[in-house]
Amino acid sequence: VQLQASGGGLVQAGASLRLSCAASGRSFSTYVMGWFRQAPGKEREFVARIGRGGGYIYYGDSVKGRFTISRDNAKNMVYLEMNSVKPEDTAVYYCAATRSYSVYIKAGEVDYWGKGTQVTVSS
Repeated sequence: VQLQASGGGLVQAGASLRLSCAASGRSFSTYVMGWFRQAPGKEREFVARIGRGGGYIYYGDSVKGRFTISRDNAKNMVYLEMNSVKPEDTAVYYCAATRSYSVYIKAGEVDYWGKGTQVTVSS
């Protein structure tokens, strides 16, 4: 599976942003998909995950209630809707594919990573 994230940019605090991740390959629907982020000098952080059929959705505590993950298996796409963004959301965001069923996916459990997309939130 090859993944390509897009949709990042520079936004003001409180704004909304939608990230997209396009996947190649016919096995997309067999993978649990997730989003991670990494800020400068910090470890890669779990943001959200979504099960193969679109259920089993879980979020990291720092984004719960503000971010929404979704997927469209017919289009091989996964999305991250980011609302009420904060300066601390500034990071490179990565989409990820895994066969792990962990609720909170660990970076070491990811089978495929996409190239990241930069999100910068100004105060």
